[in-house]
Amino acid sequence: MSAVWDGTTRVESLKDWANEVRQRLADHAKRYEWDAVFAILAEHPRYVNAWRPGGSSWYAPLHQAAHGGAPLPVVERLLAAGAWRGLRTAEGERPVDIAARRGWTHLLDRLRPQPRLHVPTDQLQAIQRNFHDVIHGRVHELVTTQRLRLPELEVLLDLDKPRVWFPVPGMYGGFEFWLETEQDQVRLVTDSWSRVVGGSGQRHVVTADGAQLVKEGFV
Repeated sequence: MSAVWDGTTRVESLKDWANEVRQRLADHAKRYEWDAVFAILAEHPRYVNAWRPGGSSWYAPLHQAAHGGAPLPVVERLLAAGAWRGLRTAEGERPVDIAARRGWTHLLDRLRPQPRLHVPTDQLQAIQRNFHDVIHGRVHELVTTQRLRLPELEVLLDLDKPRVWFPVPGMYGGFEFWLETEQDQVRLVTDSWSRVVGGSGQRHVVTADGAQLVKEGFV
């Protein structure tokens, strides 16, 4: 199963039950109530990297653990559940940056990302911009009306299985994406489709130089 980039930022984009779960998760994480956090994640593991709908900080549970100087076993458990060390807040901070700013030195080694794939920052940003162009090309209106936070590729570098699913509200589908290397060149591959539209599938290969449609018409 792919990890999930949940780009939802608006309460209105969620069903009532999903909003309620995410609000409770954010509340418990903000209060450092880790038993309650893990109880929610046991039922809803896809929300391990979720932030508060309607919020402005984009703090996921691992950011809150870094902010509060949580015991190391709490951080270990969040990481085991799939928390992303490379996920940034609205202010551009990763969990390790928050812990360093707050003086929680016991967390720094464990929160520091360990890239499995090394890509120059400018190259990764160029690939990301071109990937975002692909997304806008397919679902620009939904991105705009839903005010989606589009995927940030930095999180892929730290994953053992760097394959992520980006569901798009209203599309009845979304984008699956992953990084590959071919002849020492890094590229991103993304499959996108709507499950209610037969033959809507498209595959794009995205590099720092642009994006190319290489396959279409699949389910």
